[in-house]
Amino acid sequence: MSTETSPAARIESDAVIIGAGPVGLFAVFQLGMLGIKAHVIDALDEVGGQCTALYPEKPIYDIPGFPAVDAGDLITKLEAQAAPFHPVYLLGRRVEAVAGDAESGFTLTTSKGETVACKVILIAAGAGAFGPNRPPLDGLEDFEGQSVFYLVKRREDFRGKRIVIGGGGDSAVDWAVSLAPIAEKVFVVHRRDKFRAAPESVRQLHALAESGAVDLVTPFQLSGLQGSAGQLTGVAVKDLDGNEKMLDADRLLPFYGLANTLGPIADWGLDLHKHQITVERSTCETNRPGIYAIGDVADYPGKLKLILQGFADAAGAAHAAFARVFPDQALHFEHSTTKGVTEL
Repeated sequence: MSTETSPAARIESDAVIIGAGPVGLFAVFQLGMLGIKAHVIDALDEVGGQCTALYPEKPIYDIPGFPAVDAGDLITKLEAQAAPFHPVYLLGRRVEAVAGDAESGFTLTTSKGETVACKVILIAAGAGAFGPNRPPLDGLEDFEGQSVFYLVKRREDFRGKRIVIGGGGDSAVDWAVSLAPIAEKVFVVHRRDKFRAAPESVRQLHALAESGAVDLVTPFQLSGLQGSAGQLTGVAVKDLDGNEKMLDADRLLPFYGLANTLGPIADWGLDLHKHQITVERSTCETNRPGIYAIGDVADYPGKLKLILQGFADAAGAAHAAFARVFPDQALHFEHSTTKGVTEL
């Protein structure tokens, strides 16, 4: 992986991809196949986006050619696919401002003081800058990173633990099902009896509850933490009538979704719709010529928030961008099976 980290450096590139998640990584490949060099900027310190930061061991089932693939493994394969085109990753910083246009070129300024000059920009920011919605519990920060976690990076870290999972959505249900076989005990605390998750996952959860492997604590909410020096010994829960009880626990996993924002992107003069960027469907170009949005951050009629649709967005945007990067060249489309992969 190539990186550039010198502060206040001026960098030149054909294209800048904002976001190093799966769609951003695939965009490197698609641009590279057209001879377009790319720099990739991401606020996280490693590539992969949410796949790496939130659920690297979670299986994904709708990637063509993979009956199942862990999110982290998918990122590893996408990195390898992009590698022949020698992308430069600028990680641990975000783009603060964008100046210029498609005619004169764009200049991006990062939070670490670099300026990056390029001809086109592909925004693959996913859900935007994200962070967990934290439950309002006194002293929560004292336990974060030691016995309170908002994501599971390694399932094995929870073997033999007494785990309280808060929430009723897909993450809460999926991790309860996944951790039940290796944990000493799993409690699922939710304020309703019904769960907002995939029907098959809910069915598995109830089957585990009937077997005693999972304890469904409903309708209850988290109300307090017990422990010291960062180590939990119990999690207090309260029902709607104010009745409280203590669950013996070593770990708390609060899964109440992510708070996300487009950050500075919202100030770049792009047409927005509900925290997404409106694009022309066939090219993924925004209202600012030369700037494209792909993946979950892009909005157009019929849009599906799926990685595989983001991959198609990346291909369409790359081919549309070719004319702006190489205005004097005609694009002769070739299939990868006949063209092969040639390093830039």
